[in-house]
Amino acid sequence: MLEAFLVSTGVVALAEMGDKTQLLALLLAARYRSRLPIILGIAIATLANHALAAAFGGWLASLVSPGTLRWLLAGSFVGMGAWMLVPDSASDFEGSKRLGVFGTTLLAFFLVEIGDKTQIATVALAANYASLAAVVAGTTLGMLIANVPVVYAGERLLRRLPLRVLQRIAAAAFVALGILALAA
Repeated sequence: MLEAFLVSTGVVALAEMGDKTQLLALLLAARYRSRLPIILGIAIATLANHALAAAFGGWLASLVSPGTLRWLLAGSFVGMGAWMLVPDSASDFEGSKRLGVFGTTLLAFFLVEIGDKTQIATVALAANYASLAAVVAGTTLGMLIANVPVVYAGERLLRRLPLRVLQRIAAAAFVALGILALAA
């Protein structure tokens, strides 16, 4: 259970570096300047989105044989590694004033995460580990580790981080997870 939590946290924190959700966090922080509602919106949206993804991953694991699952996991992790090398761009999402800071962040993050790298990684991690709660807690923490500093430090932080290097490290980590999935 601890391994599932730690791996999930690390994988998502790395996968988020330079991701469109970081750009969204930056845009929301610049627009609203209310940090706590943005962070709470990110946390709750991620928790809901990744809980659904983990449930799907657990269901998928129950459908296929362990050998087939191993190959699917290895392929998905290697594919995620390749996808990490493709940089994201800023979203054109414009929040509604009626939703407020929290509601806008919640809706935006939930929608932006659909089909995102970290959601797909959550599906794969949940298919690999028996503890769905540990995976969801880890992926949610990883998302917060990557996005909370952006909300607080904004552009200064993004200018100093070597995002391309971090994306390559994350890509290598996914490929390594794919290899480990085959070796298990």
